[in-house]
Amino acid sequence: MTEGEQGFNQRIWQVVAAIPPGKVATYGAVADQAGMPGAARRVGNALRGLPANTRIPWHRVVNAQGRISLPGGSESHVVQRERLEQEGVLFNLNGRIDLQRYGW
Repeated sequence: MTEGEQGFNQRIWQVVAAIPPGKVATYGAVADQAGMPGAARRVGNALRGLPANTRIPWHRVVNAQGRISLPGGSESHVVQRERLEQEGVLFNLNGRIDLQRYGW
């Protein structure tokens, strides 16, 4: 990873670390807050690079439709949903989060 990429990751991780419990942010919103508008995919790449034991609340980042982007039924998807539900975030019957209510 280049020094520039590491700097982008640090900015993204700082934004994600600031999302409070019980709230979510979209990949695009995190990119905007990190000063990288339009770089939603870059946010996903940065979060994939986190170590397994990270304290950064990666689970609070969802896609623009208010859905978990990880493959349904995968261990990571289940972990993300469980963590959000433990924080009081509710999902509708279609697996969506109300971004008006829970958006940061």
